[in-house]
Amino acid sequence: MKPWLFDILACPIDKFFPLELFIFSLETKSEDLQSFVEIYKNRNINVINNEEIINIYNEEGGKYYRDNIVIQKQKLEDYLEQIISSIDELEYINDNSPSKLVTSYFDILKTEIKEKIIKFSKNQEVKQFNQILPELYLLNKFKLEIEIKSGILFCKKCERWYPIIETIPQMLPDNYRDKKTEIEFLKNNKNLLNDEFFNQNLKPFNI
Repeated sequence: MKPWLFDILACPIDKFFPLELFIFSLETKSEDLQSFVEIYKNRNINVINNEEIINIYNEEGGKYYRDNIVIQKQKLEDYLEQIISSIDELEYINDNSPSKLVTSYFDILKTEIKEKIIKFSKNQEVKQFNQILPELYLLNKFKLEIEIKSGILFCKKCERWYPIIETIPQMLPDNYRDKKTEIEFLKNNKNLLNDEFFNQNLKPFNI
């Protein structure tokens, strides 16, 4: 499961949004994560431009922007607003994986990157757009290229949890869920969750 999907998923039972995401493991290699961060920190604009992740269109009425997060091209103000909203969604993602590589990635996205994009949005200067290209690059890489192998999606409203198994979110109605398999999944990952999680009225199964 890629993080961009988390931005649009709601609980299929009560339609609550946003869900909470607990990451147990990634399919993405750690060296790939480190490579994304290095390109960002080195501010390698040529490499970023060559990947053509962020697209700018010169049309009648001005410039329009789009990327893999903001699919429909937008005026700069609207584009930045949606980008900031996408960063805000990270508040509902918890890195419970042993390596904690994603946590360090989160910290960059939720602090320095968010602050710089907000600052730029308050004084938009089209000619200076390259100043935030590394920030947009790193956010896009996280949302679209990181693959979550195992984890849990959790609805705070109804206290239902849904496993992510082999990158696939298993979001079935209660009567279609396999109790034995899912309880085993909880037990196998118990060490990655705290007592507070298990003390809730978890549905449809708990251990």
